[in-house]
This record gives sequence, C-alpha cells and structure tokens, in this order.
Amino acid sequence: MKVQLFAPFLTYPDTSSDFVSGGAVSLAAAIDGELHALAVNADIPDVSNALSRILLDTPEMIRKAKALSRNRATYLLGLFRDRAEAAGVAVTTTEVTALPELMADAAARHARYFDVSLVGWETGNATARQTAEAVIFGSGRPTVLLPVETTFADIDHVAIAWDGSRVAARAVADARFLLERAKRVSVLTVLDEKPLEDEDAGDRLAAALVRQGIAAEALRIHAQDCPIGETLQRSATERGCDILVMGGYGHSRLRDFVLGGATQGVLEALLLPVLLSH
Repeated sequence: MKVQLFAPFLTYPDTSSDFVSGGAVSLAAAIDGELHALAVNADIPDVSNALSRILLDTPEMIRKAKALSRNRATYLLGLFRDRAEAAGVAVTTTEVTALPELMADAAARHARYFDVSLVGWETGNATARQTAEAVIFGSGRPTVLLPVETTFADIDHVAIAWDGSRVAARAVADARFLLERAKRVSVLTVLDEKPLEDEDAGDRLAAALVRQGIAAEALRIHAQDCPIGETLQRSATERGCDILVMGGYGHSRLRDFVLGGATQGVLEALLLPVLLSH
C-alpha cells in the first residue's frame, strides 16, 4: 500500500511559494508514494456599504483579491501536476474555498484523510506558519515541514529526537514509513536540556528499532546553552541526515498556538526537513 501524501497550500493573503511542489514531489518519488495537492482559496464576504463603495470601491477590491487567490491556485496546482508527471509520481489536485480566518482550519480538516502532510516553510511568511500550526496540531496526522529548495534523492539517514515522552513515541510510530526505508537511523537524546526520566532512553529505543530490523544507533548530545531546536537540527545536519523526526509540543489558546521550546525553535529557524507529530 502506497503512502498517501497531502500537500495543502493557502492562496491568501500571502501564498505558498513555487518550491513547495518540488519538495513534495521529490519526497513522494523517494518513498514511492501518491501525492494529493489541495489549494484553499479565499471566500471573502462582501462587507461594503454605500460609503465604502464611493470612497474605496470595496466590491471591486474583494473581486480582485478573490481572482488573485484563484489564479494563484491554478498556477500552483498546475506546477504540482507538471512536476509530478515529470517524476513519475501519481498526483491528484483539488480546490476548496473558505473564509480567510478559516482557511488553515480547512487545510487541517482535509489532512485527516491522508497519511502525512507536507507543508512548505518560509521564515517570515505568516500564511506558511498559520498553515503549519493548524495542520500539525489540528489534523491528527504527522506533518513534514519543507524548507526552501528542499529536494529528496532518497531517504538514507533519518534522525529521531528522543526524550522518552509520549509525543516522541507518537512521532516514531508516525515516521514508520521513513524508518523502514532508511539505511541508517540516529536516535538523538539531549542530556542537558531537561531532566530525563530514563537516561538510557535513547539506547532503549535504538535497541527496539534494531530488533525490528532497522539499523539504528543512539547518540547522546549536549545543548551547551544553544536552543534545543537548533541543537537537534544542527546535530542532524552534521551527521548528514535527510530528515529529523520529533514530537510537536503545543496547544491552542484562542487560535494562538503556545509552543514547546523545541517546536518553537524549529519553526523559528528550519534547517532541514522535519517531521512533527502531535
């Protein structure tokens, strides 16, 4: 059974960049998965009155904004289809509409019907962050964040951020489709970031993976006053890992997300593809 990959993007007010399709298609090709791309377009209600029509021509502004949203969707979905066809990846594309404040929630709801979501990440792009947070914490599915210009030739080396917690265990289970394809798996445990219930947690996970036929080794690393998210990512990149697997810590508070330290660090400076599972 092929892994079903889901790539959502919002088209308003900022939009996803062209690079999203390249990273998504290359990952689908690397794992022989099937790709489903969704464009969420803006359904902007008419809130104009007689004065706004005279001074601002609000109906025309709304019409133009909706047209730009639809045109961007048409372009990006076409790019998905072209790149998927060139890579020999099966792809389907869909468009839906939602109120601007509910567009990210719509992406999260659709993500629940697929195995894993792929979200493009650009520092400073509010729409990208809104999409990522909604899908990570609202879909119930793992989410892979793709930095700019990400491409996958293969999945050779996977890193796991491991502290023995429930969310970390969930992430490992959700990343099974990657671990089974990897030639190497490095289990990274940070020793000086917070107290660990089990100092041998990394060794125990590596041993469990080895028993399942996965080539895994445990590595103990030190944060050394460096933010935990950066420590994990730099350790993974220094070892030549293709992707980092970690639990996503956070919860929603009146539509604003309160994030754990490692999750916040990853979102502030994404250095490599990261699979987050909540």
